Amino acid sequence: MTTPKNFLVISALGKDQPGIVKNLSKKILDEGCNITDSRMTVLGGEFAILLLIEGPWNTLAKLESAVPELQQDLGLTIICKRTEGRVQSSNQLPYLVEVVSMDHPGIVNKLAEFFSERQINIEDMTTSSYSAAHTGTPMFSVHLSVGIPSDRQIAVLREEFMDYCDALNLDAVIEPIKG
Repeated sequence: MTTPKNFLVISALGKDQPGIVKNLSKKILDEGCNITDSRMTVLGGEFAILLLIEGPWNTLAKLESAVPELQQDLGLTIICKRTEGRVQSSNQLPYLVEVVSMDHPGIVNKLAEFFSERQINIEDMTTSSYSAAHTGTPMFSVHLSVGIPSDRQIAVLREEFMDYCDALNLDAVIEPIKG
């Protein structure tokens, strides 16, 4: 019989500075835990971290009790939440969605609305703003991973999505995630 795995999600935010990842990951390792999934990025002048930590329940409890000290030492605001391991749905097809357009408010909301209305889960999203190479025009880029129910007709969904994006003047691609 296998022992159930124990997981803790840590969300941390603080002023960007060298050494945050080193110090936080060292504390996690020292407490006998392991980082199994993570997202880290600089947003403005702030460093944001999302970590999925795995470990025996007692080591996760020790890590949770060390949060006030970690917040003080690293200058971070930290939130912890216990969770379970993710159950992969066998009836979901992983697809990549990429969208680029001139920047304007509401792009993320419109994309979320399209997928939500079709009961398609957005599993991961990254956005960025940048200036077009020769013109300096403000541009916006969105990369999504979505789980499409396997009973959906992909060709119909793709056509609906492309028509939707065309109406919003968004340049878009939707394709299966390979490998």
